[in-house]
Amino acid sequence: MAMRSPLSHAVKRATWKSPATPVLSPCTQRWKRGNATVAPPPVTQSSAGSKGPTAMVFMNMGGPSTTDEVHGFLNNLFSDADLIPLGRLQNYIGPYIARRRTPKIQKQYAEIGGGSPIRKWSEYQAAEMCKILDQTSPETAPHKPYVAFRYANPLTEQMYQQLLADGFGGGKGGRAVAFTQYPQYSCSTTGSSLNELWKWRQRLEGKRAGGEVDAEGSIKWSVIDRWPTHSGLVEAFAQNIEKTLQEYPPERRDDVVLLYSAHSLPMTVVNRGDPYPQEVAATVHAVNQRLGMKYKYRLVWQSQVGPQPWLGAQTSDTVKNLMKKGNTDLILIPIAFTSDHIETLYELDKEVIGEDAEGHEGVKRVESLNGNPIFIQGLADIAKAHLHSGVACSKQMTLRCPGCVSERCLGSKEFFAGQNQLLEPLAA
Repeated sequence: MAMRSPLSHAVKRATWKSPATPVLSPCTQRWKRGNATVAPPPVTQSSAGSKGPTAMVFMNMGGPSTTDEVHGFLNNLFSDADLIPLGRLQNYIGPYIARRRTPKIQKQYAEIGGGSPIRKWSEYQAAEMCKILDQTSPETAPHKPYVAFRYANPLTEQMYQQLLADGFGGGKGGRAVAFTQYPQYSCSTTGSSLNELWKWRQRLEGKRAGGEVDAEGSIKWSVIDRWPTHSGLVEAFAQNIEKTLQEYPPERRDDVVLLYSAHSLPMTVVNRGDPYPQEVAATVHAVNQRLGMKYKYRLVWQSQVGPQPWLGAQTSDTVKNLMKKGNTDLILIPIAFTSDHIETLYELDKEVIGEDAEGHEGVKRVESLNGNPIFIQGLADIAKAHLHSGVACSKQMTLRCPGCVSERCLGSKEFFAGQNQLLEPLAA
């Protein structure tokens, strides 16, 4: 989210409290509003396919589709201690910050068309991926696309209710995959979304959620929890960079500086052992390797909020400082984002390029992944490999941050890891 102005007046008394952890125990509706697409008809457990139907759930932060949804979005966001830890007064400070920020953020969304396009792109990407999966993985077909946002409609609760209405779970069984659209794992993003999914699983499927009663009748969940160096992701970014490089005269092209910009994290989250910085760096390295290691680059961080230390260097400061040093040919690459939203359309385009770089013609941003067919094919490849693996989640997901003490995180990880006993690999 584009939140350049410090919030010291609103959060000066808040402390970034980090939770830290005992070791993980053994692995034990339809929406049609704003720019959303119409959901396909329900599937039932009698549909064709030896292992289908399969629900493919895209998880992301989300964004308000209209300016009227901004306050609710901000209230949900600032109330989430996984994302922005504000200490014991989170439930009071979060809503207070949301109220204070709403008018300004509404104006920002108005400037990018009246709302975030992230729902439109998420629904499109999920639907297109499922079309490919129906062809490449007929054993798990039909594949039905869903979107679950953490802070905006369709919320995780709404998605889960729709799953039940469409014939998944509730005694009928069925398979669902929680597919994070954060390529690089963080407890603040993917972790928070999975915690929310686990919460609604417990509430809406009762004891079945813990495998205590009729496990076969509940939804069998698995998780695609990270994919920072997948070839489809890397190739899509690399081709977009190469396309933007062609906009520079040949004599300037080799000296362009690539600035890979990712959403920052509070240092308290980083210091408790969150893997996000390393996984973002892995994506950057993989893209640079694909480009032949030919260009100067830096990994920079955006969207800091509040007075406490966040992971840096900041994108805006880096652009200003490099330009002062004479580096005026810069390409911004939103390396941790899979579609356009306020962080790209407002923060990078209007604030960083428009204000910090004063609209200099040498400072550009690569196109976001959005409907990129290489990217969508990559998503389908990731999903197919996961569906055929019989694995509920990655080994890495079962390892808690060394400094985490969240019982909700522990319960969520144990639940998803425990789904392994309900899954089996498919024949190659």
